[in-house]
Amino acid sequence: MRLLMEEELFPSTPGKVKIERAHAFNRQFNRCFASTSTMFLWTLFLIALSVSYLSFKSFVDTGTHYFNLSAVSPSSRAWGGLQWEKHVRTSAQIRRSGSSSGGGASVLVTGAAGFVGFHVSLALRKRGDGVVGLDNFNSYYDPSLKRARRDLLAKSGTFVVDGDVNDARLLAKLFDVVAFTHVMHLAAQAGVRYAIENPASYVHSNVAGLVTLLEACKSADPQPAIVWASSSSVYGLNDKVPFSESDKTDRPASLYAATKKAGEAITHTYNHIYGLSITGLRFFTVYGPWGRPDMAYFSFTRNILQGKPITVYRGKDKRDLARDFTYIDDIVKGCVASLDTAGRSTGSGGKKRGAAPYRIFNLGNTSPVTVPELVGILERHLKVKAKKNVVEMPGNGDVPFTHANVSRARAQLGYKPATDLDAGLKRFVKWYLSYYGYNRKTGM
Repeated sequence: MRLLMEEELFPSTPGKVKIERAHAFNRQFNRCFASTSTMFLWTLFLIALSVSYLSFKSFVDTGTHYFNLSAVSPSSRAWGGLQWEKHVRTSAQIRRSGSSSGGGASVLVTGAAGFVGFHVSLALRKRGDGVVGLDNFNSYYDPSLKRARRDLLAKSGTFVVDGDVNDARLLAKLFDVVAFTHVMHLAAQAGVRYAIENPASYVHSNVAGLVTLLEACKSADPQPAIVWASSSSVYGLNDKVPFSESDKTDRPASLYAATKKAGEAITHTYNHIYGLSITGLRFFTVYGPWGRPDMAYFSFTRNILQGKPITVYRGKDKRDLARDFTYIDDIVKGCVASLDTAGRSTGSGGKKRGAAPYRIFNLGNTSPVTVPELVGILERHLKVKAKKNVVEMPGNGDVPFTHANVSRARAQLGYKPATDLDAGLKRFVKWYLSYYGYNRKTGM
């Protein structure tokens, strides 16, 4: 029977139709659609059938997506689902009590797979705070180093969500799953010189990303206290030393510095309007184990070991550049102390109920060291002589020196930097040789 129908509908010879069979088929077709009302009913039927199909398909797709997310591994890009929420809640669980901050904190750390974020997360987890990380693992520098940091955090019980701070839906979900007491915002597009190549990335991360996060925080109930990373770069072309928090910061020398200055203005606005407790930290040239490969001390180490020349910049007046190099452990202590002393946000559901703390602190070492001195210390610990090209500093946004006045942080945070550059670089070199591997006999 089926073969007969196929013969009737599809002629065996292309271009020829059996007229008698065609007429019979047309008569049946015309009976079905003989009137306008019948056509209308058929149209409604087809629309209803299509809607039913699409609704069912959407249900199946949603269910499939949900179950896929439920089985997601902690390192996956996808977020959502029961298993994912379980990872977040477990990671955010507080495991200490009786602290000065009221029995422990549950902290969202953005940029947790970054240099400072990694160390701060470890420190918080070690003392029993709940920590949930967020990082987008971008390729500004080798993502494998970020993944290695993430893996160590996972061993400590810290879950790092793979996502972007600009993702408002993700942030809303995180605050829905966990009532964070604090946010440590360390995610940012770093580096001064890269801004010349990719300026949009700085606006995206340092301005838009900050606003997206603040929007999530002001809408949360309860509102968390926020500590975030500004930068010593905001001092820009300031020639008064040492740099103090009360100094003017209206002459940035780079786009990076400008975005951090904008961040300070933006955070002040959210503190004023929404009652968010906000602390800004101006970091001064942070270095140490698990550091950023784009930093000078890191690239110097790599090139010296590989026998490649390093470029040492000098000021236009032939003065050596100097930096207030600050060891990572000292920075971590300042970050943790900022969380512990942050004070509460006063808003609820996006509405301010009273004044909330707004603070800015310098976190530096207070002892600037010239770049040639830095190179000399590296040569001694690496036991390899550097090949140096000394050139005049180009107009790329770098400043000739940085020097922190930390008296405010000392008074309010108990901040006391304790590691000098020689001791800090010794620890960094030990980590570098261990992590990357190096044979002193072959130079490989």
